[in-house]
Order: sequence, then structure tokens, then C-alpha cells
Amino acid sequence: MKVFDKWDPAEITLEDPSINAYMNLTSRSVMHSGGRHAKQQFKKSEQHVVERLVNKMMRKDKNTGKKMKAYGIVEDAFDIIHKKTKSNPLSVLAKAISNAGPREEVVRLKYGGITVPKAVDTAPQRRVDTALMFISKGAQQASSKTRKSIADTLADEIIAAANYDVKSYAINHKDSVERVAKAAR
Repeated sequence: MKVFDKWDPAEITLEDPSINAYMNLTSRSVMHSGGRHAKQQFKKSEQHVVERLVNKMMRKDKNTGKKMKAYGIVEDAFDIIHKKTKSNPLSVLAKAISNAGPREEVVRLKYGGITVPKAVDTAPQRRVDTALMFISKGAQQASSKTRKSIADTLADEIIAAANYDVKSYAINHKDSVERVAKAAR
């Protein structure tokens, strides 16, 4: 089964082995699971990564709960990515998620009455979730109060994150999280 009846996920290889098990790009998964993943903690890693991006795109503002609208936005963004990069948008998305997921973050521990920040390694599933959140937030903020459509800004955000461009919202926030974690070591 091709994603959006155009892009074959079989030709995608992930460069980051740590998130390999948590990014589902298989062809047998459905693009509209209807929340079947919500019953257990790690079931969402069985959900297709493009559907997870669609779900993140319908979290805020005008798209809240409008899955078909978010589905159309992601489909248009994939077409734009293909026009700009001449490569499979799924591979660009996989590279963007790999680049935008923070490897280290901070937790707050309480010792007696004081709170102490402590740097910890980020779980692979949380890396994927955080990367998708940063990418969708960046696209939504870039399209706010501009003439650019959200599909254009999503495509630009995914391409910038895949190229590790520091002007990207996702890469900028990832670096910020890792900088705070480095200070808390």
C-alpha cells in the first residue's frame, strides 16, 4: 500500500537505528486507525508515522478534530516536498524526524525541599513524538499571520529539519532542549 497512493514506503531506509522500531513506515498499516493505538502505551509506534504527523497537525487552532483537512494538508505538503527535492517525501520526513528529535532532556528531581534539574537520555518513542510535535508547531507558527499556506510551511519545515537547518523551528527547539540538558549535567 502506497502512502497517498503515490509514495512507496518500501524504498525508505532509516539512518538512525535507535528510532527504527518506533517509526512505522510499513505498507500494511492503515492511514486512519480510528484510535486503536490508544489502548496501550506503546501501541502508537504501530501507527503509521504519516498518520501520527496528520494527528499532530490537527491539534491546534482551526484544524482541531478535522482529520480530513489535516490529511489534505500533509498530502499537499508531500507533493511540495517532492517538487522541491525530487526525492521520496517519506525519506525526507524520516530524516527530518531523526534530526529534530532531542537526544537528551531535563527532568526535575526533588531532594528534600529543593528541586534539582537532571539531564537524562530521551526515550526513542519520545524522540519521535517530540520531533513530530516540533515540526507541526513550526509549520503552524510559520503560517500564522502570513499569506503562505500551512502546506507550504509544513513542507518547508520538513525540508529544513531534514537538512539540519538551524532556521527551522524544530531544529532550533531541539538544540535549545539539548543545550539546557548539557547545562544540567
